[in-house]
Amino acid sequence: MKRIVLFLITNLAVMLVLSASMSILGVGRYLNAQGLDLTQLLIFSALIGFTGAIISLLMSKWMAKQSVNARVIDPNAPANAEEAWLVDTVHQLADRAGIGRPEVAIYDGEPNAFATGAFKNDALVAVSTGLLRGMTEEEVMAVLGHEVAHIANGDMVTLTLIQGVVNTFVIFLARLAGYFVDRVLLRNDRDVGMAYYASVFVFELIFGVLASIIVAWFSRQREYRADAGSAQLLGSRQPMIHALARLGGMAPGELPKNFEASGISGGRSISAIFASHPPIAARIQALQSAQSV
Repeated sequence: MKRIVLFLITNLAVMLVLSASMSILGVGRYLNAQGLDLTQLLIFSALIGFTGAIISLLMSKWMAKQSVNARVIDPNAPANAEEAWLVDTVHQLADRAGIGRPEVAIYDGEPNAFATGAFKNDALVAVSTGLLRGMTEEEVMAVLGHEVAHIANGDMVTLTLIQGVVNTFVIFLARLAGYFVDRVLLRNDRDVGMAYYASVFVFELIFGVLASIIVAWFSRQREYRADAGSAQLLGSRQPMIHALARLGGMAPGELPKNFEASGISGGRSISAIFASHPPIAARIQALQSAQSV
């Protein structure tokens, strides 16, 4: 229920921002008597496409904490030795990576960990109790290095920009295709009819599926980079290889879709081309074949 409420709140915020922005900029009137105004349509598409992605990024830390009931550890007053070690390890890795020290949180759940946040120097690293219980200290450190590498690489921002670009083209091309169906195929020379809106809906679904393949591909590439980043931060590839091997024998905990790609392990996917994470075996092989570390 909490995730549904957060989803509705986020979308309401998006709609409010969009409404205000469109009123100020005067966009959204891309259909006129002469046909499609492609410039207005592109502005409209970019505004819609990027706004949702950027708002999600700006709210990502708060939404992550709320979605998994994460408890942020006070670095000045950890509850126990494990929490003290966790905070100290993340901070040491962040110092090595040259980024600001992120917030560190723990949440109850099956093995997983994730990093999120809009800024390198104001991020969040969260670890599940299942991962802490199921891995050795060295393996947990490797996972933490993986998450810190995500932050240092700017993966959250880059993924948001890619999502915004593909969203823009999905919206733009769907309306262009819908207009073609309405005016050219159906020869409607009056105001756009239901065929236009129905076509736009169908084409948004089709182009959205194609766009998700592109985003998933990039997400998989950044997992390889984060694995390599962990190896560099720890000075050895073996801890990350051991952590991945251990993770391969566990049932990973699923994360909410809005930051699933930031986890050490991805959720189920109907096909490999839609997966946010590469197979564990492929990640281990990539580390083993790396030229350095």
